[in-house]
This record gives sequence, C-alpha cells and structure tokens, in this order.
Amino acid sequence: MTTPLLPQAFWFRLAVPCRRVDGRPLPAAKGRLLDLPDSCALPRTAALDGKPSWADVRVAWNPSGLAIAVEAAGSNGARAAADRPAGADGLQLWVDTRDTRDVSRATRFCHRFVAKLVGLGGRGPLGVEVAQRSIARALADAPTCRPEVIPARAERLRNGWRLELFLPAEVLNGFDPETNRRLGFAYQVSDPDREDQFLGVGREFPVGENPSLWATLELRDPD
Repeated sequence: MTTPLLPQAFWFRLAVPCRRVDGRPLPAAKGRLLDLPDSCALPRTAALDGKPSWADVRVAWNPSGLAIAVEAAGSNGARAAADRPAGADGLQLWVDTRDTRDVSRATRFCHRFVAKLVGLGGRGPLGVEVAQRSIARALADAPTCRPEVIPARAERLRNGWRLELFLPAEVLNGFDPETNRRLGFAYQVSDPDREDQFLGVGREFPVGENPSLWATLELRDPD
C-alpha cells in the first residue's frame, strides 16, 4: 500500500459547528472551568490518515468569548525527555475573527495563544501558563493582551490530563458574533508520549502562519 504524498486533510476545507454554551466560564472554584458537553467535540481528522487521535478537543462560544477544552487520555508524561524544554507540552491555538480565506499571511484579526502545562513530568498538581504570541510573517499584529485576563485550569487525571481555557471577547480583536458567525481556527496539542495532534494539516505546512490553512468554526445557537 502506497503512502499518500499529502495528508487527506489538505484536500478539503474543514468547517465545523461551534455550539453556544452560556454560563462559561463557570464560577471560580476548585472544580471545572468549563465542563463542555460531548456535542462540543471537534472531529478527529487524524483518522483520515490512519493515525490515532489521542486528544479530545472541545470548543464552544457565547457572547463573552470562546471556550476550549482538551482532555488527553492514556498519558502521564512519564516519557518526557530530560532535554525536553519546560513548557513544551500543552496547547497552541490560532483564531481568525474574520475567517480569512484569500490571503496566506496573518492580519490584525489573527491571534495565536499558547497554553503551556507546568509540571507534567512530575507527580504534583499541574499548572498552566497562558500567553499571546506573535504570528510569523504577519501583515499586521493583533493587539496583545495581558495573560491574567485569560482564565485557564489544568488537571492531572488518573491516566492523562485535562486543560481548559476561556478566551474573553476582549482578547479577540474583531470578535462580533452578531455580525460574523465564522471564525478561522487551528490547534496543536503537544504531549511527551505522542505525536502532536492538529485540526486539519500539521507542521508539514505553514499552519502556524497561514490562516488560509485553518479550519472554520461556524458559531451556532442552541437548537
């Protein structure tokens, strides 16, 4: 059996529903930050190429912003190499509030956020550090937010980990669900035990800087 030269996700533009879930983030407490339902799960596109999708990624929206939850089962980070950079594991997100499709370089409506897991290779509680980063080769940069305005929570599970974060509308330049219900969206989930997981194409393409390669989130109201 021959191996395809290009991943299957390259041949189509992925558009997925993003459900509205009000009341998120949940009130500050020791419990869950988001607790998104199964209906918010994104498709596992790695299966198109016969690869395992080891992370369950869920996304929801409400007028206050965008909620993202990742649960990685079957991993405890024990295989983290001694020379693996601290904070190399976690989640990267790219969001385009204009769902740009006709340019290959980021605009001021394109955002990149990094949520780094802290302490994954140890035995204690997990921490998370969130920051906004610039996008390479961007035509213009989105306004940079302060990290403390992004609620985030990480939790060590019996056989894996969970990461939840909420991107407030104020950190998403141009976020206006009343007039635009389509967002460009991409993610990269990293874990020391597995190959990175993406939504659509991965790093064999310039997914980190080319918004035309990102998927589309279609913001939906409750049925």
